[in-house]
Amino acid sequence: MSRRPSPDPSPDPVRFPSSATANPPLPDPGAKRREIAMFLILAVVIWPILSVAVVGGYGFLVWMSQIIMGPPGPPPV
Repeated sequence: MSRRPSPDPSPDPVRFPSSATANPPLPDPGAKRREIAMFLILAVVIWPILSVAVVGGYGFLVWMSQIIMGPPGPPPV
C-alpha cells in the first residue's frame, strides 16, 4: 500500500490571490457627495411627486367608480 502525497495546503498565489496581498480599492472622493445629492433628489423631488401621483390616482379611481356605479350610500327609496 502506498500513501498518496498530501496536497500543498497553500493555494497558488497567482490563481487565488489572498485579500492580504491584493491592493484594497481606493476610496472614491466624490462618493459621499453623490450619495447626499441622490438622497436630496429622492427626498425633495421624487417622493413628493410619487406621493401626489398615488393619492391623485386613488382619487381618480374613486371618482370614476362613482360615475359608473353611482354615489355611495343606501339605494334610493
